[in-house]
Amino acid sequence: MAPILKLKNLTRYFAGLAAVKDVSFEIEPGGLVGLIGPNGAGKTTLLSLIAGSLKPTSGKIEFEGENLAGAKSFRAVRAGIARTHQIPKPFRTMTVHENVEVGLRFGRHEKEAGTTKKAEEFLEMVGIAKLAQRPAFLLSVGDLKRLELARALAARPTLLLCDEICSGLTETESALILRLLCDIRRAGTTILYVEHNLRAIMSVCDPVIVMNYGEKLAEGPPTAVQNDPAVIEAYIGKRAAI
Repeated sequence: MAPILKLKNLTRYFAGLAAVKDVSFEIEPGGLVGLIGPNGAGKTTLLSLIAGSLKPTSGKIEFEGENLAGAKSFRAVRAGIARTHQIPKPFRTMTVHENVEVGLRFGRHEKEAGTTKKAEEFLEMVGIAKLAQRPAFLLSVGDLKRLELARALAARPTLLLCDEICSGLTETESALILRLLCDIRRAGTTILYVEHNLRAIMSVCDPVIVMNYGEKLAEGPPTAVQNDPAVIEAYIGKRAAI
């Protein structure tokens, strides 16, 4: 089976500094792939390059056989890539329901009818249907994270990019989100998941990719990655208790 995503020597410079440098890897369809690394490793920049929010300095982004390097974000969404943000970015004055309708109206199936009912289904899926008519700016951090996920899913992606979706959540909230990500994967959506919580990553992801100083440091099954001396030195600091 051909990879759904192939990165080849992907590089992005900011003012002469490489935030992402010569990163190459492939993701198989249906995977739930973890992406970890210390602060400043380039993880969010990498997601922004894949999602079309940033243009690479060089390198290739091949998604389902199409080169999307340098493509605008709307083109990436129409191709089947959607993302959540580490810091939620809702349309603050719009209701929760209206935020999800944006995903439906501007996603892969933007001309699809019945957006109201479908928006309700996505809100139900993430557990915030009761907040449908509430303005987004009134939501808690946990509910904003759920809204981010619902809006991204409403775009009907084949590749979902999740950026620290569990940060700021309680242990119970995080467990619910992780179960939801596993359900989304089982339904056929491929996921690239950035997270600082190693226990979360190691419990649901395989394989795991490690970045450090903008470069790919390691890649492999969770057990192999967490025991890699280079990873321990650069990021974990000690063997993670799983």
